[in-house]
Amino acid sequence: MAKIFRILHYIEDLTLVLAVLGILCLAVGQIVMRNFFDTGFPWSESFARVLVLWIAMLGALIAARRNDHINIDAINRFLPVRGRQTIFVLTNFASAGICLIVAYYGVEFVSYEFEDNTIAFANVPTWVCQAILPIGFFLMGTRFFLHGMRGCIG
Repeated sequence: MAKIFRILHYIEDLTLVLAVLGILCLAVGQIVMRNFFDTGFPWSESFARVLVLWIAMLGALIAARRNDHINIDAINRFLPVRGRQTIFVLTNFASAGICLIVAYYGVEFVSYEFEDNTIAFANVPTWVCQAILPIGFFLMGTRFFLHGMRGCIG
């Protein structure tokens, strides 16, 4: 099971790096093409927006994996260790529930885009670009749930 998680984490990290490099190359390429050749890719702005969405979701996934996401812990500073542990478990289970609900509605949203058969850019369907939403929220929900379970055990 650890090997599967390691492979999944590697794929997430690699995809994030490729998306950041992709948006960087696209931006530099557009600047060069516009300034020196008076041309550019007509789909580049749409593709850049999709890459921003993917980068945001992958970054959130990695933060959830490392339990390194934004926390509001003003109350935790004043609680004993047992109280902090209880709050940790409850907030992780609540976060898991919210993420899984958003993933469910993300599937519904993507299915509507699939039915509409709209194109995001360069013959790429919109639903393919937005598929990161339910996948990302499902994985984040699963991670928050596992963090919560780990907090219950130890």
